[in-house]
Amino acid sequence: MEMTIGANIKRLRTAKNITQEQLSVAMNVTCAAVSKWERGETYPDITLLQPLAYFFGVTLDELMGYNQEKIQAEIDEIIALYRKHWNDKKGREIIVKAYHDYPNDYWIMHYYMWNIGGDLADNDPAVLIEHKDEFRAICEKILGGCTEESLRLGAWNMRAKILHAEGKTEEALEIYKIKFTDWFTTSGQKIEQLFAKDTSEYYFHVQKNMYELIDFAADKLGRTVFFNPSLSMKEKTERALKCGALMLNAFEETGEIFFLMLARSFLGRMENDLCYRGGTDEQVIAVMDKELYVTKKTEDMRTKDEALNRAFDRYGETKSRNLFKFNLDYRANAKGGRRAELLKNPDYKAVLDKYK
Repeated sequence: MEMTIGANIKRLRTAKNITQEQLSVAMNVTCAAVSKWERGETYPDITLLQPLAYFFGVTLDELMGYNQEKIQAEIDEIIALYRKHWNDKKGREIIVKAYHDYPNDYWIMHYYMWNIGGDLADNDPAVLIEHKDEFRAICEKILGGCTEESLRLGAWNMRAKILHAEGKTEEALEIYKIKFTDWFTTSGQKIEQLFAKDTSEYYFHVQKNMYELIDFAADKLGRTVFFNPSLSMKEKTERALKCGALMLNAFEETGEIFFLMLARSFLGRMENDLCYRGGTDEQVIAVMDKELYVTKKTEDMRTKDEALNRAFDRYGETKSRNLFKFNLDYRANAKGGRRAELLKNPDYKAVLDKYK
């Protein structure tokens, strides 16, 4: 946020048709001091702000160039830009500068803390320890003055992660037990219970909750397979393909979208971990082929099932609009990392071309 008090003093002085010397006499400072204010080289002493505002007949906010609506618009624009780049180098640059310019905005504090801290999972304990004083100060500000529940929970989450990094895991777990809800008191469950069981609203939300929960549970299933230490990478890939085929077969035999969602989320998790955690090109390609197939089927079913369609509301706008297209595009347009390397493999590219 740029301080414009010098430019404002010059504008107000000119409008009042007085010289720098006349203003310096009125404020009991030197003419050179007024000149430096107007050039932006120095700022008036804080004790002069009220007399200056009174002299020009303006509010302190106007004198200092403070416009809440304009500032909030700037912050909103910065946050929107950051969300587009949160996972790359540009995102780090955006949020670090934003935190320097707007250090008291709660959303900027939140994004800055989690960007530096390494996002919500797989945090490096050394990074958390290095920044623990700064992060704790941010958490104190958020918990002391912010009413946005998601940001408050983010602050409690960071507190717990720092405690764990310090070796105080029991204290960290206690925060999660006290401050965070369990599975049965989630918003989805409570919304479902709002309606009588013989109503269409109840049936809609039961379906929507089922789709969201199976999405979540299938992701966990993928993790239990991939991080099973007794399985080789080859065995993990074989299990992914076998389970995916069984899930897809169950969908085709019963018509229950439940099994399609299960396959989509499970294969998506397995493909992602194979890609970034040591799978060969051939293993990634095999699972990706099946994952894109079931994702396309899922996207087709969204037009026929509104509860399924609404289950994707929690994703970002582009992703929720068409998950299949999003998955295809981010792979086909990868600019760096493993995805970009995979694009050099003709078999990988052939799978993508098949679904375009």
